[in-house]
Amino acid sequence: MNQDNGGIIGKINTPTTSLASGVWSLDSQFDSQSSSIWPLAFPNTTIANSCRFNGASSEDLERTPSSSGNNNKNTLSVWLKRSKVDEEDFIIYGFGGSANRCKITFKADNKLQINTIVSSSNNLVYETNRLFRDTNAWYHIVIAFDSTLATAGDRCRLYVNGVEETSFATETDMGQNTSNFLSTSGTPVYIGSQESGNYFDGYMTEFVFVDGQQLEPTAFGAFNPVTNIWEPIGYGGTYGTNGFRLDFADSSALGNDVSGNDNDFTVQNLTSVDQSTDTCSNNFITLNPLQSGPITFTDGNLTQGNTSSTGNNAISTIGATSGKWYAEVKCTAVGSNGTTVGFVNLNKSSLQIQNISPGQDNFSAGLYSNGGPIFYSSETTFATVGSTSDGDIIQLAMDLDNGYLYWGRNGTYLNSGVPTSGSTGTGGLATSNLGSGEIGFGMWQRNSASASWNYGSPSFSISSGNADANGFGNFEYAPPSGYFALNTKNLSEFG
Repeated sequence: MNQDNGGIIGKINTPTTSLASGVWSLDSQFDSQSSSIWPLAFPNTTIANSCRFNGASSEDLERTPSSSGNNNKNTLSVWLKRSKVDEEDFIIYGFGGSANRCKITFKADNKLQINTIVSSSNNLVYETNRLFRDTNAWYHIVIAFDSTLATAGDRCRLYVNGVEETSFATETDMGQNTSNFLSTSGTPVYIGSQESGNYFDGYMTEFVFVDGQQLEPTAFGAFNPVTNIWEPIGYGGTYGTNGFRLDFADSSALGNDVSGNDNDFTVQNLTSVDQSTDTCSNNFITLNPLQSGPITFTDGNLTQGNTSSTGNNAISTIGATSGKWYAEVKCTAVGSNGTTVGFVNLNKSSLQIQNISPGQDNFSAGLYSNGGPIFYSSETTFATVGSTSDGDIIQLAMDLDNGYLYWGRNGTYLNSGVPTSGSTGTGGLATSNLGSGEIGFGMWQRNSASASWNYGSPSFSISSGNADANGFGNFEYAPPSGYFALNTKNLSEFG
């Protein structure tokens, strides 16, 4: 798989570590129906939905408790995937005024910080040495408080993917019998923001808050006995007064608490489109924000825009070397200088390091919007298929088993392409023109161009809804027979 600046995604079912963060990427998950392969049944839980937070749209969830719970002892658990790095963004914020507050945030240096302020003074500061900058990895964060304990180092415990963090760049232990302001009557709690700033960019799922208990991560997850990857299990305990569980299963009410407590959160600027099927149980690919220049990424690294006169490209976080794969791109604005959409050899293409479009080197190919040439091998024209207009949806189908690439537009494949034709490759460009290696997706744009990608978890509204043959993905147009969404559930078949 492709190596990006944030980490390595390795062979499916093989745990791999991030070069930057040193944490496990959740590259493979198994559902409960697969328990027969274990010596003993493995009690993992398949998580179907997440909430995609777009910081540029000031999206968050808000709740103000009407009564106080236990502010000394509580536990929060959340699975998340970051979309942006090198910026501060908040996971949760309890705001009891400037003098009393709790913030759990990724700092601009990509360290995780837990900070409680009591009477205007730092009461607790844990800031990790670990860096969280792998935008293709799902992390499980558990923070367990009990300020009543005699041992200072036990009053706040942080776990990442099932393992306790013991090394901190800054370590100020929580004062005894002090509050963390996450369960206080009249004190608002914000998920995904610092009240009105530092908005979270990325995905969250299974956000659980247990009021009145300091729990270990085994209440929420377990190591898969075959892969040794940390996976979710369903929390089966009680929640306490202000406890909640957000599973984001209802797209019309993303703030619904399903714990039974009815501690619902108010939704701010989130819509049904922000419900995603990209989860720790089935990780979908996105665009790679660590490889871009002036392009701005939003919507969980699925929407890209470039207002600069300097063109720049974006590529997917991973690709594949075998199988048949399908994706869509909605060109919301092609821009005055056009947009190029296509395929990229992630191991060899100069798009990794140069400001060029797919088709301008020997290891990529792209459909240019102005006039519709399909370029490959340093702008050799393969076919000319007409211009792409604002609002058009480009379909991308790559058959890596038979070695052909296809472009479609608004439901019709171009150049008389027939992705289901097998080895004949009718209308398709031979993948041999891109060289051997991992093939992914790429785009180039400039001058007010914008586009939204759909790798199976769409960032734009669709009118129909079509899944692949395995039941994964949600596409505007039906994937060709035998083609699949690029996610870890599907990739496991080709591992």
